[in-house]
Amino acid sequence: MKCADEFRSRDITGPLLAELNNCLSRPVRIMEVCGTHTMSIFRHGIRSLLPEGITLLSGPGCPVCVTPASHIDAFIRAAELPDVIVATFGDLIRVPGSKNSLAAARAEGARVEIVYSPMDALELARKENNKKIVFPAIGFETTVPTIAATILAAEQQQIDNFFIISAGKTMPQPLELLMSDPELEVDGLLCPGHVSAIIGANAYLPLAEKYSLSCAVAGFEPADILAGLLSIIKQIENGQPQVDNCYTRVVSDQGNIKAQGLINRVFTPEDSEWRGLGLIPGSGLKLQEEFAGFDALKELAIPIEATEDPKGCKCGDILKGLILPPDCPLYGKRCTPLHPVGPCMVSNEGTCAAYHRYSEKR
Repeated sequence: MKCADEFRSRDITGPLLAELNNCLSRPVRIMEVCGTHTMSIFRHGIRSLLPEGITLLSGPGCPVCVTPASHIDAFIRAAELPDVIVATFGDLIRVPGSKNSLAAARAEGARVEIVYSPMDALELARKENNKKIVFPAIGFETTVPTIAATILAAEQQQIDNFFIISAGKTMPQPLELLMSDPELEVDGLLCPGHVSAIIGANAYLPLAEKYSLSCAVAGFEPADILAGLLSIIKQIENGQPQVDNCYTRVVSDQGNIKAQGLINRVFTPEDSEWRGLGLIPGSGLKLQEEFAGFDALKELAIPIEATEDPKGCKCGDILKGLILPPDCPLYGKRCTPLHPVGPCMVSNEGTCAAYHRYSEKR
């Protein structure tokens, strides 16, 4: 705890804020890609401390939020099958699909269990060997290595009642799509710490070079975030866009090679649908043919059917950084944490949830 306290100390954050105020000469727009950054920025009141010229936009860094309703519906269909238990992370259970949620399906009699890791789901499969266990495998590069390791463990232990619905996604491709959008004016990226620990800081070099984009990889304590923002501002002021790794205690330039190897061993890239962003080539992950027996969609004949987002929900525009949550006509009215319409109000990393919980506009 002492280390965390130091990264929250005013002795460290005060000078960073003072320097931010001194070196900013024009308005800038910075996107914090990671949902954990969004929550941390709100939790520590960082927005209220920043100079008026800095606008922070939230990006597509919440894996629950970018999972389309069609996949949520598939998770629910799995739960409704006889002899099936869906073992899921807790922040997914209340996310609405086109009609209801996993929580609603459980209330109607489906077996839905909350687990804290894919290995917990595998352990459930070992204990409930007369049931089929389906794990909704959502997440970015941070989560996918643990899912891959679980698949390899299931194969080694010959556990044949464990399945996943692969909904993993990779981060560089949607950032490329967003930065190429002329409607989205972004001067810099606060790059995600967790994802970067796997893929490495160098993964953002093509973005910096192609779009003259100032980038900084940052951790999640106040001093981490302020240091990242200060680096971006200095790059912009000096006209020298680059990728600055401000989280060297966790992130390297090349990333975690072993974790990357696990991902490549079990999964292969595929085109993937993102809520609000559409179909992005090569941004998804499907099981290698060698591991196709763990694919619940094939083995349990679960269809993926196209669905539309709820009428009036602006989660897509929020994930693209085009609007802020209060600009959504449903925010705080029809859409609240108790009665969410879109996933951005449900997830622990959702921008709407962060605004609703911490914003002064409440």
